Amino acid sequence: MKIGDKVRFLSEVGGGIVTGFQGKDIVLVQDEDGFDIPMLMRECVVIETDDYNIKRKPAAPKPEQKPKEEERPITYRQPERKGGDVLNVMLGFVPQDIKAISTTAFDAYLINDSNYTVVYTYLTAEGHNWRVRSQGTVAPNSKYFIEEFEKSILNELEHVAVQLLAFKDDKSFMLKPAVSVELRVDTVKFYKLHTFRESDFFEEPSLIYDIVKDDVPARQTFLKGEDIKEALLTKKREDMQPARKPEARKPKDNGIIEVDLHAHELLETTAGMSNGEILNYQLEVFRKTLDEYKNKKGQKIVFIHGKGDGVLRKALLQELKYKYKTYQSQDASFREYGFGATMVTIR
Repeated sequence: MKIGDKVRFLSEVGGGIVTGFQGKDIVLVQDEDGFDIPMLMRECVVIETDDYNIKRKPAAPKPEQKPKEEERPITYRQPERKGGDVLNVMLGFVPQDIKAISTTAFDAYLINDSNYTVVYTYLTAEGHNWRVRSQGTVAPNSKYFIEEFEKSILNELEHVAVQLLAFKDDKSFMLKPAVSVELRVDTVKFYKLHTFRESDFFEEPSLIYDIVKDDVPARQTFLKGEDIKEALLTKKREDMQPARKPEARKPKDNGIIEVDLHAHELLETTAGMSNGEILNYQLEVFRKTLDEYKNKKGQKIVFIHGKGDGVLRKALLQELKYKYKTYQSQDASFREYGFGATMVTIR
């Protein structure tokens, strides 16, 4: 075996031209890419001899490999577009095989539908702590591949967060606030074909969650198990406190019945009640009172609703206009009630 011989490796695929020796047992073999590979002589067999005195052409340098074009991010619009200075960012999930929705894996993307460059961090909750799953930079008007995942890890994606910082390179721009949004991902949807729909961002049907919509961060309530338990216990305690019944209606000297509809007069507490629920309760008392005296023609009833912003008064007048058309109504005595009461006469 001498320099210039062509050899083939015995124990593995490959071979090349002998270019030198190291000690008594090692031969240097130049492969087709121009690299010298040290091999044991006993692992090589000569398949073609060459006179080492013949000047051999130097191995051509390996051409510099051009970087492959990145498959992701995929630009779906021009870098700048009209209306793109409003920030819209979404989280998208795409099944790899929509026809096999029960077994397919999924791809997750961050969609940047704006003229801004977005730096993002994608996180998942681990109890009270968080773990970063992906971070990077998304070009304007593009979608960026985050990860591929199987259905076996769906439980890890139930509570996710996305943090964003938007800016423009080499030009002035309107400053956008930093964004931090928590989302509850409904993992059941990943088993339902109809939840994946057509969109402008993917050729395949996809499931998309808003992170920022028209410059406004998405807001979604995510309740942990202990939060739900505490809410139920609070509700139970509140339910144990019965609402106060309207006080006995004492006819005034002139025979007029007076009913105070102020919430604090009707209820022990309004804790946990929305304004709409309080209003419905006041209207319920109003209706029950009119039904109680519906057979007493000529009876006058004063409902004290207060001036406030006029919501309760308008609701009472609406009821009288459509449900109690035959009853007569007017403002009660200004001297006694100001603008805060309505008198109804049963007809």
